[in-house]
Amino acid sequence: MTQVLLIGAGNMGFAMLRTWIGMEGHRFAVVEVNESLRQRAESVGAQAYDAVSDLPVDLAANVVVIATKPQAVADAVADSRAVLGQDGLLMSVAAGITIDGMRQYAGEGPAIVRCMPNTPAAIGEGMVVCCASANARSSDRALALSLLSAIGRVAFIENESLMDAVTAMSGSGPAYVFHLLEAFSAAGVAAGLPEDLAMTLAKQTVFGAAKLALASGADPAVLREQVTSAHGTTAAALSVLMNPEVGLAVLFRRAVEAARHRSLELGAE
Repeated sequence: MTQVLLIGAGNMGFAMLRTWIGMEGHRFAVVEVNESLRQRAESVGAQAYDAVSDLPVDLAANVVVIATKPQAVADAVADSRAVLGQDGLLMSVAAGITIDGMRQYAGEGPAIVRCMPNTPAAIGEGMVVCCASANARSSDRALALSLLSAIGRVAFIENESLMDAVTAMSGSGPAYVFHLLEAFSAAGVAAGLPEDLAMTLAKQTVFGAAKLALASGADPAVLREQVTSAHGTTAAALSVLMNPEVGLAVLFRRAVEAARHRSLELGAE
């Protein structure tokens, strides 16, 4: 039986917990200082506590998952040493906090897997990118994969310096898509459509296009060209969206770089 301790049951922590709670061969305990969040964790079947010091004295965690705000990671990792064995696994989903940053509080024993999930994990459609410490064994990676696969697609990278770019893209990315839906829908309203219809068209169009891109495996540029007739309506719209100076590609590069820079700052704070 694998004992998992989740520290932090906010939006991301609870999204993972709600998916994990039914997994066979696992027990889940939660540490959450916020009473309402603690009660929410208990409502799905987890044992929830106010602090690590309140855990049962015989609780020994095989895995500790840190899902706190970045500023609280150091304390959470340090507290976890009381319940995580030397050969245990420490996982973190906090933005910007490096493996070395956690190592100074975790000690030399535990393997560390730094992860960046995103909010579609709440419906099992997340994207999770992980980087493992040098002492992580294949069994540690497999255990992390088994937990994280329950909330979406999982990829491992070896170069941890890429995690800030991952954070900027898939970690923050759902917000970009939500804003795209807002702007897309508002454009439809400006063109004369009722608000509810415009939003439905925006949501289903984005969903369907993304699903087609995943299912087909084709280069999105090829799919775009297949929709675009010369001198047609799509070409007219793309002439605006693909403007080399102020188009969508320029905005996305600026947005992702701003998020990547902030991730670097968080890691340094």
